[in-house]
Amino acid sequence: MTRPNSAGDGTTRVLVTGVRGKTGVPLAELLVARPGVEVLGGSSDPATVSLDGVRPTAFSWDDPSGWAAATDGIDAVYVVRPDRADAPELIGALLTETSPRTRVVLLSEQDADQMGPDGWAPRAERAVRDSGRAWTILRPSWFMQVFTDPRFYRDQIAGGGELAFPSGGARLAWIDARDIAAVAERALLEEGHAGQVYELTGPEALSLPRTAELLSAATERPLAHRETTIDEAVAGTAGFDRELFVLTFERVHAGSFAAVTDTVERVTGRPARTLRAFLADTEPALRHAA
Repeated sequence: MTRPNSAGDGTTRVLVTGVRGKTGVPLAELLVARPGVEVLGGSSDPATVSLDGVRPTAFSWDDPSGWAAATDGIDAVYVVRPDRADAPELIGALLTETSPRTRVVLLSEQDADQMGPDGWAPRAERAVRDSGRAWTILRPSWFMQVFTDPRFYRDQIAGGGELAFPSGGARLAWIDARDIAAVAERALLEEGHAGQVYELTGPEALSLPRTAELLSAATERPLAHRETTIDEAVAGTAGFDRELFVLTFERVHAGSFAAVTDTVERVTGRPARTLRAFLADTEPALRHAA
């Protein structure tokens, strides 16, 4: 059942921050397909928001002066946590601009508690918990979309040869961003999700050698995993970005992304996609990327 809207006009207004991102695009598409839902696509450059049925909306973490206009009249907001040191403070400040009746869904990360209560991710979550709004927190594992993104591993994969990754021998339960979006859609619009922390993963935890095998089969190019050091993996980064990457790979080594949950199926009614299924959808892009 879709939640009632606060304006009483029959329309539920949802602001999606980072609407052009990996989860923002599929989430906006799902929301637009829902009757009686108006989707505001938040972007620092609203002119680039071209998703059918989405109202481009100016939203930037760097410009708090625009938040009141972006959140005016909304019933729910999907908050993509910004990867910056001041994210906890920014999220808390943003939510003070919303109506107390606004539902908040935060995109966090798997097993965030492993960082300890004073860690960056738990503090960002705490800003949502302490906001006084109804909230749901999504904690996904690593996105499968890192394999199709040129900023991450696409070019390594498309070129064949090796997939360099500091796994420490641990496994990862890769998740399709579309499955995260499907859970977010329900949490934003339906009852029964308030106060829930959803650990979201794919249906299997894969070693990096097995991951490379699946990628090789999909691209029809030889590809093998090459174990690297964390220092090698973060070379070229600096400041907070470097700190965040180091922490993330340390958590990979610790097995933080190896646990498998059935949360996607429990919330959406269908199983999470496997990496093999994801690659069947995307292999043309990988094959022709090089």
